[in-house]
Amino acid sequence: MNTRFAIGPRETAGLNTDGLRAHFLIENIFAPGAIELTYTHYDRMIVGGAMPTEAPLALPCPDGLKAQYFLERRELGALNVGGPGAIVVDGTTHELGTQDCLYVGKGSQQVEFRSADAANPAKFYLLSAPAHKEYPTARRTQAEATPVEMGSQETANARTIYKYIFNEGLPSCQLVMGLTQLKPGAVWNTMPSHVHDRRMEAYLYFNLPQGQRVLHMLGEPNETRPLWVSNEQAILSPPWSIHTGCGSAAYAFIWGMAGENLEYTDMDAVALADLR
Repeated sequence: MNTRFAIGPRETAGLNTDGLRAHFLIENIFAPGAIELTYTHYDRMIVGGAMPTEAPLALPCPDGLKAQYFLERRELGALNVGGPGAIVVDGTTHELGTQDCLYVGKGSQQVEFRSADAANPAKFYLLSAPAHKEYPTARRTQAEATPVEMGSQETANARTIYKYIFNEGLPSCQLVMGLTQLKPGAVWNTMPSHVHDRRMEAYLYFNLPQGQRVLHMLGEPNETRPLWVSNEQAILSPPWSIHTGCGSAAYAFIWGMAGENLEYTDMDAVALADLR
């Protein structure tokens, strides 16, 4: 498990491109037959991916957690962006198709990831936050998710937002998680932009066509910085930072938050005229 330490806006403003990528970009999320984990000190979120092939993958308990098992003091959200698969939690199997989500509650001791077909493996994107209360493990398919239409073709940001783990969906201690799909011809996400000082956010960009990229913007509204992001790479967004992006083609991304509250709408809008 890799570790990323939290830094503030003053330090960020002085970073070059390599420094920005080292602090905020996670380049390797999915590796065949492996689980990749990154621990960030922004709200103690763990961001990662599990890509089982022929053999199942057991969720490890890294030494850095100082725990008997991974979810002793944590909760987990897993959203599948690959082929059909399953997650086995303490002996109970939960089937997950493409873009289905599973919430795994605090206290679950054995978690195992499986693919239905090694030639078309599942890719489970993982977000884990500290938890002080147990909530039941539960699945939500994309068909069951709460869709919200936002943006317009005229502003190149028409998109559908699917909410999985949130107040009116799968209950959690502090984890919020969902997926946004841009419509053909749309390229901007989370525009107009916002910040939410009460919680951090992580993005996984995916369904980006071969050779295409997303230009992700971070930083304070009056001191923004760009990062070029490839398919199936993730961004760590501090609470003080904007998080918006523009792609060279349509794409999708998974958003996840942890922090002080579970209100999806808790955000502070930033006017376009105020961005620098």
